[in-house]
Amino acid sequence: MARIEVTLFVEVQSSWCFWFEPVWAELKERYLDRAHFSWEIALMSPEAFPVSRAQCDVFYRRSGLAVQSDFMLNSAWFEEELAGDYSISNCVAEAGKDFGIEGDVLRIALARAALIDGRKIGRIDEAVAVAAQECGLEAGALKERALSAELRERVEQSTQRFHALHIDQRPSVLIVSDIGDRALFSGVVNLEPLAATIEAMLKDSRAYASYRAHYGEI
Repeated sequence: MARIEVTLFVEVQSSWCFWFEPVWAELKERYLDRAHFSWEIALMSPEAFPVSRAQCDVFYRRSGLAVQSDFMLNSAWFEEELAGDYSISNCVAEAGKDFGIEGDVLRIALARAALIDGRKIGRIDEAVAVAAQECGLEAGALKERALSAELRERVEQSTQRFHALHIDQRPSVLIVSDIGDRALFSGVVNLEPLAATIEAMLKDSRAYASYRAHYGEI
């Protein structure tokens, strides 16, 4: 059976990543048995974050109108004293994988806590509290893991893999087929082009499988 690898590069507190989550969920449901889905953290640099709540609200109005949302995102998570370093929430999301939370639930819970509820998840205790509440994780163990050098290195490595693709927009989606076809979408938050690409790759992969059935290995 043809298999497709679909990798999402994401930043927990990115508004565009948040708006993309329903599309990601739809892709996973639609291609559940024909593709493998995973996600990796791609940290944003501090200078990519807004410098004030007012600027953040400008961004939120723009992105909210672009996706025709009937609500506006909440900028109350913003903290000037963090100077754009919101890596902690991403480390907590990544650390959840080591406690069996490999899907999207923790990442989305953290994003909603910040962008809907305005919780200050740029701070470790607040991010861990969200994880404990939403996923039943033990706060102390999760905090220790999220702050570990090994976990930080893992997040840095996934961010480096993102940059090695020579892109800078989040979300980004890398789609690779079992016959080596490859497509990369950076900043695209619409379902149609992603689904069309997966369909095309599956079709080509099935063609190769048919050839092997009739003639053997290519």
